[in-house]
Amino acid sequence: MAAVAYTGVSAQNNVAEEVAWTIGDQPIYKSEIEEAYQQMLYDHMTIKGDPYCYVPERLAIDKLFLNQADIDTVEVQAAMVAQQVDSWINYLITNLGTKEKVEEYFRKSIPELREWRTEMVTNQSRIDQVKHSMVKNVKATPSDVRKYFETLPADSIPMIPLQVEVQLISINPTIPRQEIEDVKGRLRDYTERVNSGQSEFSTLAALYSEDQASSVRGGEIGFLGRGHLEPEYAAVAFNLNDPKKVSKIVETQYGYHIIQLIEKRGDRINTRHILLRPRVSQEDLKVASARLDSVSSDIKNGKFTFEDATRFISQDKDTRFSRGQMTNQENGTTKFEMSQLPPEIARVVSQMQPGEVSGAFTMMDPKRNREMVAIVKLTSRIEAHKANLSDDFITIKDMYEASAQEKIIKDWLKSKIKTTYVKIEDGWADCQFENEGWIR
Repeated sequence: MAAVAYTGVSAQNNVAEEVAWTIGDQPIYKSEIEEAYQQMLYDHMTIKGDPYCYVPERLAIDKLFLNQADIDTVEVQAAMVAQQVDSWINYLITNLGTKEKVEEYFRKSIPELREWRTEMVTNQSRIDQVKHSMVKNVKATPSDVRKYFETLPADSIPMIPLQVEVQLISINPTIPRQEIEDVKGRLRDYTERVNSGQSEFSTLAALYSEDQASSVRGGEIGFLGRGHLEPEYAAVAFNLNDPKKVSKIVETQYGYHIIQLIEKRGDRINTRHILLRPRVSQEDLKVASARLDSVSSDIKNGKFTFEDATRFISQDKDTRFSRGQMTNQENGTTKFEMSQLPPEIARVVSQMQPGEVSGAFTMMDPKRNREMVAIVKLTSRIEAHKANLSDDFITIKDMYEASAQEKIIKDWLKSKIKTTYVKIEDGWADCQFENEGWIR
């Protein structure tokens, strides 16, 4: 948990700061607790029990970790912090509508918000690094996992939802050349309207850009480094120097863009863009569907296997050379809960039995946000069940490692509390704290 501060209430409004706790030589003010409490409510964070017991204890724990970070001389990359802060501010602007509404809601200017968030992100990163250094050597052997599972109480063994393993063959129909030319023609028209002073770039982005996340902000994407931009986009954006001019048309995997410079700041840049995506024609989708329906029939009739077809037909780069087997990016395994699959695949698979091959269906390519055609094979289906070692070793291994890491951190915290000066003022100590040793 970060040492957070809610910016909706300014500590500057307090006539005198009231100290609630002291950790070492670090005070925890009543205003900090109020601010942190409101921020947790804003972030929908779980607060256990009385907030005026829970919140100050969280802040006290953070100060202990930050003290250890000072001892270990833990540092963070300023560029990483700035990236996260800019992303957060952009998120607020997207949700509240304008910079002015953000400032009104939080009762602070954008620079003040940026300064507060920078401190918060920096502190959290330092705390995370301290914790990581404590638990980085926790590695579970099969014997460790087996012994851990055998000692688990029956009511602590988790239920594993329905899981499936799926193989995929997909085709990306070619976008007609005329469709691409039409998209480029529209972008050239927008460029001419901006360069001639007829229209504002931000207005056109709000009206026509197909990047919904940025169009609500007039196409602005916030300060980003090269590593957070598509290479083709970055190459053009970082060469822009005149905020009044519009870039040439840029093609990325997401479509075609025109870009306007807002500001450069060191190795980061803030730009606006308008994104248009060429559409696959319905006729080409029908042709691709007919082709994959034919492939599906040939597989079912034994002319060749799904795996053979994958190598020669599939255009999916992630699965083509792994026999079509899809990999769950959340856990690195081939098992998916239904909610973790693309919705179109989940709908098809839900009606299938293991070993069955589907007919062709259209789905959105989650990376390029354009239509493609696919067939799938349901490799296996594991019904919902209580976790067991044979089917769920990775899940149980993760549980063991999390438990071992938690014990290391709790033991460290217990020792740190004992060896640190702690004073809790009257009115703040009548609590059932999560950790022992605060009150002596």
